[in-house]
Amino acid sequence: ADAPLRGFDTECRQQVAENLDKRGIVVHPGCNPTSIEKHEDGGYSLHYKDASGNAAALRCALVMMATGRAARSQGIGLEKAGVALGKSGEVLVDEYSRTNVPGIWAIGDLTGRINLTPVALMEGMAFAKSAFGGELTRPEYDNVPSAVFCQPPMATVGYSEEEAVEKLSGDIDIYVSKFKPMKYTLSGRDERTLMKLLVHAETDIVIGAHMVGPDAPEIIQGIAIALKMGATKRVFDSTIGIHPSAAEEFVTMRSVSRKVRAGAPVTA
Repeated sequence: ADAPLRGFDTECRQQVAENLDKRGIVVHPGCNPTSIEKHEDGGYSLHYKDASGNAAALRCALVMMATGRAARSQGIGLEKAGVALGKSGEVLVDEYSRTNVPGIWAIGDLTGRINLTPVALMEGMAFAKSAFGGELTRPEYDNVPSAVFCQPPMATVGYSEEEAVEKLSGDIDIYVSKFKPMKYTLSGRDERTLMKLLVHAETDIVIGAHMVGPDAPEIIQGIAIALKMGATKRVFDSTIGIHPSAAEEFVTMRSVSRKVRAGAPVTA
C-alpha cells in the first residue's frame, strides 16, 4: 500500500501519513515484510521487499506485528458437527447469524463480518432476541463507526469516497476542511486536522463523515447518530456549532470542495 491503513478513505490515510511523518515516524510505503531475524544482542532485523521489489533490511530493537487476524475455528468440533467454514476458517452464517447446522449460531470476529467489539455486542443482542426473545432480529451493519487510535487518531462512519463512487449512483458532493487546531498555535506543533463530509447530491443525505485529528473518535461517535437517522446536509447546516471547538467545523462547511460522480474514478 502507498499509505497506512488500507481500506479507509484515501484522503484520510494520506493525512495520517503526513501527521506521522511530522512526528518523526518513518513510513515505508509499498514495502512487504518477508522475515524477522533475531540477533544475539537481543535486537532484530526486519527483512522486506521495497516498492521496487528489491530486498532490504531494517535493524531495530523490537518488532510489533499487526498483520491481521484469522479465525481460530479449528479443534473445537465444528468440522465434526458439519458447520460450514470459509477459506480463512471463518464460520459461515446467514443474515441472522445462523450456521448451516440448526441450533448452532455464531457471532463476532469468528464470522469474519466486521471485526469490532461493539459490532459483536450488537450481534449478540440480535442473537438473544432471535433465539430467546421470540423476535427474529437481523444485525444492522449500516453506518458502523470505527476509529484507529494513531496519533492523532482517525475516525470514520459511512462510506469512504472510494466506496461511494463504487457502490452508489449520481453525483456526490465532497466537503473537506483542513486546518491547524487552535491549541497547536501555542505549542508550535505542525500538524493538521482533516474533516470530510460526503453528501449524495440528489437526496442531500450525508453518506459519510471522516476525521483525522485530536478527539476524532469522540466527535464521530456523535456524528454516527445523525447518519444513522438519515440526516441531510441541510440538517447539518442548520445545526449551531459550539465555539471554539473543532467539532463545529462539521456544521459550518458550506462550500463543496469537489464533486464526483459514482462510477467514475476517484483521484485524491
